[in-house]
Amino acid sequence: MPDNQTLIRRYYSELWNARSTTALEELVSPDIVFRGLIGTVVNGVEEFKQQVSKIRAAFPDFHNHILALIGEGNKTVARLTYTGTHRGELFGFSGTERKITYQGLAIFQFREGNILPGFALGDTESLKRQIAQT
Repeated sequence: MPDNQTLIRRYYSELWNARSTTALEELVSPDIVFRGLIGTVVNGVEEFKQQVSKIRAAFPDFHNHILALIGEGNKTVARLTYTGTHRGELFGFSGTERKITYQGLAIFQFREGNILPGFALGDTESLKRQIAQT
């Protein structure tokens, strides 16, 4: 079984950046509980898929760049930079076509090679400022 850092690299490169539904099915536990970057909590893989769709609707070119990974036992922490173009509704703002960049951290726990709980914290204040600019 691959180590957890390898799984997180796949999670970001395949599931998010390459938009692979196969990676989502392989990496995410059906019982996932996840608190996402935009403040939502999802329970189960179907709600997780909806969350992914919501982010992709707001940022069709959403991209994750891993800056650092730290792992211990069945937990891995990722420090990331997120980029994209705001093209759909988010935080009450319709698409603005603005390019955004913000930082975040994500903590994952694994069971049998699947992400079970996850917690992501991003600089949403910076994100909101970028899409709210006039």
